[in-house]
Amino acid sequence: MKCPQCHTDNASDNLFCSECDADLSTAPVSFRAAPDASVSKHSLGLRHTVMEILEGSPAQPLSRYVEWLITIVVLVNCSAVILDSVPEIHAVHKDFFHELEFWSVMFFTTEYVMRVWSLGAKHTDSAWRGRRGYIFSPFGLVDFLATVPYYLHVFFPALDLRILRVLRLLRILKLSKYNSALQDLFSAVHSERRAFGSAAFLLLIATIVSASLMHIAEGHAQPQHFGTIPHSIYWAIVSITSGYGNIEPATKLGEMIALLTGFLGVCMAAIMTGIVASAFASQMSRKKSAYLAQLRQVLSDGVVSEAERRTLKRLQAQFRLTDKEVQTMLDQAQGKPRK
Repeated sequence: MKCPQCHTDNASDNLFCSECDADLSTAPVSFRAAPDASVSKHSLGLRHTVMEILEGSPAQPLSRYVEWLITIVVLVNCSAVILDSVPEIHAVHKDFFHELEFWSVMFFTTEYVMRVWSLGAKHTDSAWRGRRGYIFSPFGLVDFLATVPYYLHVFFPALDLRILRVLRLLRILKLSKYNSALQDLFSAVHSERRAFGSAAFLLLIATIVSASLMHIAEGHAQPQHFGTIPHSIYWAIVSITSGYGNIEPATKLGEMIALLTGFLGVCMAAIMTGIVASAFASQMSRKKSAYLAQLRQVLSDGVVSEAERRTLKRLQAQFRLTDKEVQTMLDQAQGKPRK
């Protein structure tokens, strides 16, 4: 089976690529078929190498240093944007911040162009298939937005600098490509979307009921804050999400409703926390199951090659598994009794 990421040939029953750890279970049919002999390796050599380096393939040792370089540039840029918003610092170091922004944009632009160019080697049947997939992917859009603020300022000098600062801070999202924390969060939320939908429905009901009751209890005493239900909804949202409203009730009935609303907000926070915790636990269980399946596949022939060992090590780091957890799964795969 041919890997869709690095084009490495793998055994037909492999679940993950032995080189880049890509998931082969969902590989398109076109990658499971034999490679097209008419495609010259020389024509794809340089693009394929650049693609592997930028995509973090374990087959390219240089990819690790490229990841660190991009991470450092992003962190320096975000720190500069934050410091540049302080008037005293901006007045003294504005020339430095301008030069840093210019060379950073050149760096990010070069990275973006190289990614678009090199990903033409991802699919042998069509160069623009891989490029289009990257350009319109979340990571591609983030990489594009990393360069947009500078060019916007060049073409629209009168644009509000605060807007540009916010757009420049979006560069921090580039780090999500090298850390699975955000991806884990989005996957957890997506897997429990029905539970989140139910909790959001309860939150909506609680907000409307609390706002209506406060309108009845405080509408005459504080008409500027609770004179209408829409005005009361703002208070209800603040009270439920923070546990304490921004406006003190003036009546005894209003105080009782405020206490109940605050208690309800704590309950809703506990429900949301439980859903997220359950989602993360389920996701970790799925990762362990995937690692165990790959581990059993590796041990099926009784011989563990260096490539398979490297793949397992990479998966362990990707899934954030400890050595103790891996050893437990290894004993389970070998049929050893638990201690």
